[in-house]
Amino acid sequence: MAGASSVLEDGSTLSRLDRTLFRIETVMALVSGLAVFSLMLLAVLSVGGRHALNQPLPGYVDWIQQAMPVIAVFGVAYVQRLGGHIRMDIVVGNLKGRALWSVEFLSTLVVLILAVLLVWGSWAHFARSFDFSQPMWSRDSSFDIRLPLWPAKLVVPVALAVLCLRLTLQLWAYGRAIVLGLSEPVAVPLIEDAATQAAAEAETVSGFDDADDTMTDRRGLR
Repeated sequence: MAGASSVLEDGSTLSRLDRTLFRIETVMALVSGLAVFSLMLLAVLSVGGRHALNQPLPGYVDWIQQAMPVIAVFGVAYVQRLGGHIRMDIVVGNLKGRALWSVEFLSTLVVLILAVLLVWGSWAHFARSFDFSQPMWSRDSSFDIRLPLWPAKLVVPVALAVLCLRLTLQLWAYGRAIVLGLSEPVAVPLIEDAATQAAAEAETVSGFDDADDTMTDRRGLR
């Protein structure tokens, strides 16, 4: 399962690279969220047009086809950085120190190898679609309004390449922790126990309560 996690930072080169990459990942995750919101707006326009004007939005399915890769994979590296992917941590959760980081190193290495293979395969899929000599540089297009398909196909290798960078940084961090015997390495998600999660949630709720009390007091002064 996915638990709450925190990522530590310091002044090391590893941590600086982690923060720089995280900014890129955050933008990509935002774009993914905006794609979801855009599809919601398109759905409203399409349904509204069908009922009000008897004319649904042309190319609605085509735009869904373009947006789905963005929604599906553009935020994958962001979630990896935060430790939000689903994982079984029954065994790993009982490990500490070098044993834990060794298991994390090996599992991250396996995922990195798979991600590299997926980049290779998805790039080949994009290359079969992209052609400078064709109209809109595309050998294929959507069925309705003839949108080129290569932009949607390019999204996958780009997102997975960023994931490979993230996994490489995490391999560096786990390897550093193994060599130096670190208890809390930087640039990797540290899974929090139930007590820490509860304390963080309580602090968040308390912060909201304090903000509500402040707003109430200000309204009372008016």
